[in-house]
Amino acid sequence: MCSSTTIIPSSTPDTIAGNAAFSLQFQAHCSTTQARAATFYTPHGAVETPRFMPVGTLATIKGLTPAQLAQAGAQMVLANTYHLHLQPGEDLVAAAGGLHQFMAWPQPILTDSGGFQVFSLSDLRQIDETGVTFRSPRDGRLIAFSPERSIAIQNALGADVIMAFDECPPYPATRAAVAAATERTYRWLERCIAAHQHPREQALFGIVQGGVYAELRVTAAQAIAQFDLPGYAIGGVSVGEPPALMRAIVAKTAPLLPASKPRYLMGVGTYREIAQAIAAGVDLFDCVLPTRLGRHGTALVDGERWNLKNARFRADLQPLAADCPCYTCQHFSRAYLSHLVRARELLAHVLLSLHNVTELIRFTQRIRAAIVGDRFTSEFAAWLTETASDSGLEA
Repeated sequence: MCSSTTIIPSSTPDTIAGNAAFSLQFQAHCSTTQARAATFYTPHGAVETPRFMPVGTLATIKGLTPAQLAQAGAQMVLANTYHLHLQPGEDLVAAAGGLHQFMAWPQPILTDSGGFQVFSLSDLRQIDETGVTFRSPRDGRLIAFSPERSIAIQNALGADVIMAFDECPPYPATRAAVAAATERTYRWLERCIAAHQHPREQALFGIVQGGVYAELRVTAAQAIAQFDLPGYAIGGVSVGEPPALMRAIVAKTAPLLPASKPRYLMGVGTYREIAQAIAAGVDLFDCVLPTRLGRHGTALVDGERWNLKNARFRADLQPLAADCPCYTCQHFSRAYLSHLVRARELLAHVLLSLHNVTELIRFTQRIRAAIVGDRFTSEFAAWLTETASDSGLEA
């Protein structure tokens, strides 16, 4: 099978009936790019796209309360199936009323399938057609993850959007290895659809794999689009490939996904990557970057990364960003934040994470406003311009 570039359905795809609880309504389209402004409706509220979504792996965005997230402008957050299965377990979350009740977040939630985390355990796992068997990094016990198991866990967690279990190949990888993973991802999607118990309450998104191989990406996108899913994701990027290749992957893949459904680019969170993906027609983004940088004493300001340990901030009494509405910028100076970072105070992590999350959400909000006003390419030209020659996808 790996010698072929065509994914052949094992059966005619079943159509997922339209669900009034999940819909994408457009407000504007850019006249010069594929960028669009829309509203994605879910049972727990609306998400105005394009939008950055903070990552709360263990049902918490590190260092921030739900109230702070709301103030930062978050409309949808992520949690991770793999990590929540290991601790505290999906049964406890279900007993608590689901993720929304458990983490006191009343707005939309998306859960990753756990596939990326499982496949990153390269020394601890084995893959076959059934699924993945791995040793828990916590206690060494043997755990089996299959498409059916991933969906069952996500059904119990109760997120609004759940992700299909996929095989995420590393970079670099041979074309044969990527083709095998891409074809298996398709077969696993069929099984995820069959296993999904709550399609009216939870939207199942399929994931396009294919590595940096253009033909595999095209074939995978076209095959997965045959299923009338509530949304689609581009996976297998930001796994070590050069930025130019990532841009080429997204530009090639996004337009092939159904235009009437939300498109989600997984694990991407820099200004340039977000802006260029929006230009290709992507709507949703997530990344651990803003909170991870915050925990390491770094602030995101106008696309730059500021290390608050640097001497230039020691006596600087200005806020991080004068026009930023976040609690950090409204109350504290760069000098104070530098002091907290140098003193290794926990408050530094909180204040910088709050600012960074606010900054990335505001970046996508500004892009949305520019799309509505048809000013996207002029206002964000600096982020849409390549910084180096694009090497393109591999044939």
